[in-house]
Amino acid sequence: MAAMKALSKSKAATIYEVAKHAGVSIATVSRALRDSDLVTEATRARVRAAVEALNYTPNQSGRALAEGRHAANGIVFPDLTGPYYAEVVLGYEEIAAELGRSVLILTTHGRRDAEAAVHDLAGRVDGLAVMGNTVGDDTVRAIAATGVPLVLLARPPVDGIDTIRTRNERTAAELAEHLVAHGHRRFVFAGDPQAAPDMAGRYAGLVKVLRAHGLPRPDLRPCAYDVEAGERVGAQLMADPPDAVVCANDEVALGVHIAAEAAGRSVPHDLAVTGWDDVLAARFAGLTTVTQPMRELGATAARWLDERIGERSTGPDRANPRRRVLPTRLVTRRSCGSHPVETPDPLGGTA
Repeated sequence: MAAMKALSKSKAATIYEVAKHAGVSIATVSRALRDSDLVTEATRARVRAAVEALNYTPNQSGRALAEGRHAANGIVFPDLTGPYYAEVVLGYEEIAAELGRSVLILTTHGRRDAEAAVHDLAGRVDGLAVMGNTVGDDTVRAIAATGVPLVLLARPPVDGIDTIRTRNERTAAELAEHLVAHGHRRFVFAGDPQAAPDMAGRYAGLVKVLRAHGLPRPDLRPCAYDVEAGERVGAQLMADPPDAVVCANDEVALGVHIAAEAAGRSVPHDLAVTGWDDVLAARFAGLTTVTQPMRELGATAARWLDERIGERSTGPDRANPRRRVLPTRLVTRRSCGSHPVETPDPLGGTA
């Protein structure tokens, strides 16, 4: 025993030494340190005694090795361009780091081998978050069948798999009602409802309200989701601007705003412009938009994956997948005109 204690002072003990000292496997050591129900109290006591004798300090990589894990989570994005994806990544990485996990990121934009790449990533991580229309449902089901825990983000649910989304259609309808109340009748939607489920929901909410008011469907202008795409759409509209341009995100809206100014048009006097996401630039531009919990989306995915990874010893409960829709909120600012007196937000909007 004295020799063991002397060893622990000269160098850090390993999980292998603890297992040998306690007469158990390294997997049992890891489970005992997590108070797993799979370990008896007597065995747990032996492990704790070995830990104390060797002055052993557990670490995540050691536990991962003992349990045949990678100590890494993956997340699949359609793209990483723009602040929306950056915020989701920040939320995901922050929680993963707190849980002792690294993060591997894969983007599928422009990849012909997207499904093969996602399959490969799934084999190198303990859990995987899949966002948007990056791969089809069949690929998701195939990965789930291998036992890798999955969480879907911003896409329709797949049977047996946890899903986290944000509210789109309902809040888009609130935005549309607000614009109709301003007297706007001719609408353009700048974005592609076919590109992502979120965009489809936003377009559907707008169409639903316009139909209810007997107004024509919006002029649909599919585009990418960056400022340059918004400028191109805006430039096409300035010869005969609509009453309102409802944009799929804030970056497109900022581009439309730039195009309007370049054409000598005034926002909101000549046309209203709205966005979605409530990024920092939108607040300073006075853009009416919708705020959504982007970091919370990523953070929730990381927490759920960690819980599912912990359940792997007993098998994931695919019969009871979790579903969560995170709230979004309309924020009105000057880009759609004057507003009734409401409680202002600290950055120039109203709740």
